[in-house]
Amino acid sequence: MRILVVEDDPLVADALQGGLRSAGFAVDRVDSAEKADLAIRSEHFDLILLDLGLPGISGLDWMRRLRARAGQERRTPVLILTARDGIDDRVDGLDLGADDYIVKPFVLRELIARCRALIRRTGTPVSSATEVGGLVMDASRRELSWRGGAIELTPREWSIMEYLMLHASTVVSKDKLLQAISDWDDNLGPNAIEVYVSRLRGKLDGTEVSIRTVRGVGYRLEESSA
Repeated sequence: MRILVVEDDPLVADALQGGLRSAGFAVDRVDSAEKADLAIRSEHFDLILLDLGLPGISGLDWMRRLRARAGQERRTPVLILTARDGIDDRVDGLDLGADDYIVKPFVLRELIARCRALIRRTGTPVSSATEVGGLVMDASRRELSWRGGAIELTPREWSIMEYLMLHASTVVSKDKLLQAISDWDDNLGPNAIEVYVSRLRGKLDGTEVSIRTVRGVGYRLEESSA
């Protein structure tokens, strides 16, 4: 899953980027609302972390503009990061369309849990555990299991598997998967997705779930005969 951090404090942005990447997210960062506009117009993000105290256009003003737009980007979930602990600021942010907020300083584990919850909310599952054909993915524990047995995944394998499970039974393009696992610092191409999918197929061998190639379109996770 891919997150855009909109934060002008480099120390906070560094900590967020490092912590979220260690949790398995692909993370990009910008330091102004204007740069955030450019980012969301050219890339897909599953979540935006938005600081309110930005230079130039404020976080609240940018949130208002985002939710007034048409298209997919206006529906991207937004988690507000703020040092303002007054109730009015929180209410204003939520009223303008933010999905959640967290007050600085915050505990990284809580932030990561909130990020996962917001991203899950945009997909089919409503709990931390997602199941497809007996294959169970627990996002809070970062565990994938089949009939009680753990299936070990690398961080990028996990990101691809998580995306496929959140969109089970629908076809996901290579581009969508690539955006889900890579950020601006990565140099990955569509061939990398083929490699990771091949590895995942090997790890799913023996389960009742398979990754089907839909020629010319992408991949679909579906139940299969064991």
